[in-house]
Parts: sequence; structure tokens; C-alpha cells
Amino acid sequence: MSLKDRRLADLRARIAEVTAADALALQRDGAVLVDVREDEETATGSPAGALRLPRGFLELRIEEKAPDPACPVLLMCAGGTRSLFAAEDLLRLGYEDVRSVAGGFSAWKAAGLPVEVPPQFDAAQRERYRRHLTMPEVGEAGQHRLLRSRVALIGAGGLGSPIALYLAAAGVGRLTLIDDDRVERSNLQRQILHAESRLGQRKVESGRAALLDLNPTIEVVSHDTRLEAANVLDLLAGHDVVVDGSDNLPTRYLVNDACLRLGVPNVYGAIFRFEGQVSVFGGAAPGLRPCYRCLFPEPPPAEYAPSCAEAGVLGVLPGVIGTIMAAETIKLLLGLGEPLAGRLLLYDGLRGEFNEIAVPADPDCPSCSAGARPELSDIAAVCAG
Repeated sequence: MSLKDRRLADLRARIAEVTAADALALQRDGAVLVDVREDEETATGSPAGALRLPRGFLELRIEEKAPDPACPVLLMCAGGTRSLFAAEDLLRLGYEDVRSVAGGFSAWKAAGLPVEVPPQFDAAQRERYRRHLTMPEVGEAGQHRLLRSRVALIGAGGLGSPIALYLAAAGVGRLTLIDDDRVERSNLQRQILHAESRLGQRKVESGRAALLDLNPTIEVVSHDTRLEAANVLDLLAGHDVVVDGSDNLPTRYLVNDACLRLGVPNVYGAIFRFEGQVSVFGGAAPGLRPCYRCLFPEPPPAEYAPSCAEAGVLGVLPGVIGTIMAAETIKLLLGLGEPLAGRLLLYDGLRGEFNEIAVPADPDCPSCSAGARPELSDIAAVCAG
């Protein structure tokens, strides 16, 4: 008997094996089925509901996918050999109930058990998103989720520029840009989505050109229009997240109330000279609470809320705040971490300091309290004023 045969005989003596049919039954009872074949092997099919962790990454990622060492783990390869070696590795890590599927995927298919063909990346996509694919928190499933996501971005200016660029680079499948302005030379100090060569163009078209140049595999939809009560629901419907990069209070109230009506999370940011703030409304709390009106119940007089054109803004500040907004958006799309829901993050650029304050839900909020249904027509009057 060869050394390899003796080694396999030893593994079979120590590691329990199950048939493909028994593996399916155990999976339905809560066991974790792991396909340890390489990506090129699983591309043509894999057991439905199985985790796909190539053996080279198994020890690095299994704890993230199967954190309970007492939960039964079933390992499958092509024919039942590699899974024995993989099972030995998991037993060494401390997993208590590890079994190998006899006959591997070949036996699974021969038994007519459920198979799914996982979505695949082409070579260019795999190269583009490689740094995401290697992260256990994102991986292939997370990247495919990003590619299926739809995000509406209000404003293609200072905040909208870094947000749009990073979401496009991350592979968010559909970005909708909403803005009714043109590119001016004074924009270029901070609005890095645009360029001297596109002065005078509509911002949504300039932005679309820049985003598709960065990532031609995504879809960019442009709406050269001002957001109003009459069109806000139509423009924002069908998106997974709305990101508010607008620079005026009426639009922020309008976006807030429309997102509440649509049940869509709203990532909010604002900048002023050297300071900025970020929050997420409806990112995690039940009932999409708190909302923007819980933080700012009524708009202040215009003289207390000057625009960037009136007050000025440090050119790099939108990059700081916009990048945080993009990160919050990706967290929402992937269901990762803790969004800034119920919290307002404050940045002081002069002091180089971040602070955070709680944003409790207002029990009497006219927009998000029990039974409230904001009238968008009221916001139209504010916009007109």
C-alpha cells in the first residue's frame, strides 16, 4: 500500500463519512455544507445553499461563516478525497462534528440532489474587485450583492463627487444621479467628479462620463432635473439606498419625507467651511426612525443656513464627509457593521476631531412618529420659499 493510500485509510478511520442524501438531510436540519472545490470547479454547479470556500481559504474563513464549533460541518469536494484532508484541518481548529461527503459532488449530482449555478465574475471583474473578494465580510456573495444594488444620489457636486466615484469603483450596479446644474470653473476646487474639459456641461452628464470612465461595467442613469414634490417619489422609487448630497435645506426635508414614504434608508451629509456631519436615517431602527426631522424639526431662517457659495468651504472637506457617506452606503447595501442610525457624526477640520451625538426618535415627529404620513406638497411650498 502506498503512502497516500495509507494516509487516506487513516483519515477514513478517523473521520465520519456521510452519503450525499444524508448530507442533504443534515443540511436541512441545520448542518453547514461547505464545498471546498476551487472556483473554476464550482462555476458549473454546486449544492444548493452550500458555502463555497476553496480549501486554500477554508481555515481563514470558516470561523466567519460557521462560528459555532459545535455545529455539524459537512465538507464536499469533487470525489470525496480532498474533503477528508479539509475535515482533518477543521478538527485541528476545534470543530467538534466534522464529516466528509462520500463521493463528493459527483455523488451529489448522480443522486439528482438540488444544484445551483453560482453567479460568476469574468476575468476582468475578478481582477477589478480582487481586494473585495479576498475580504471575508464581502467576498463573492457581497460583491454580487453590490452589483445588483441600486443607489440614488441627490446632487453631483461637492459631496456627490466622492460618493459617486467610490460607489462606482466599488461596483454598485446602478447609480442614479439627480442634479439640475451645469459645471462651472468655481466647482472644480472641490467637485472632483468634473474637469476643465467639461465646463458648461450638465453636471449629471459630466458625472456620468467620469463614472463610466472609471468603471464601464456599471449603469449610470442621469436625471437633469430639480427634485420637487411632483417628481421625488418617481425618481427615488426602486432604489435600495438614497444618498442625500444636496446643499440646501428644502431638498433635505423633501428627501427625508419621500424616503419615509418609500421605506428607503437615507444617508445624509452636510458641510460648512471647515465642518461636516453625517448620519443615516432609517438604516437600522424599526420604522425607519429616527429621521431628519427628529434632528431638525423645522428649517432655520435662511440667514442662519448659508450655502457653500455664500459661506465658502474648504476644498477637501467634501472628500472627508462624502467618503464616510459612501462607506455608510456600502455598509447598508451589504448589511455590515453598525450604520450611523440614531447617531450624528461631527467633524471639525480645524481641530482634526470627530465627535458623535445621539439622535433620539422624536415621539411627536410630524414625519416618522406613529401614524404620521408626511405631505410632500407641504415641502414643495418650502422649496418655493
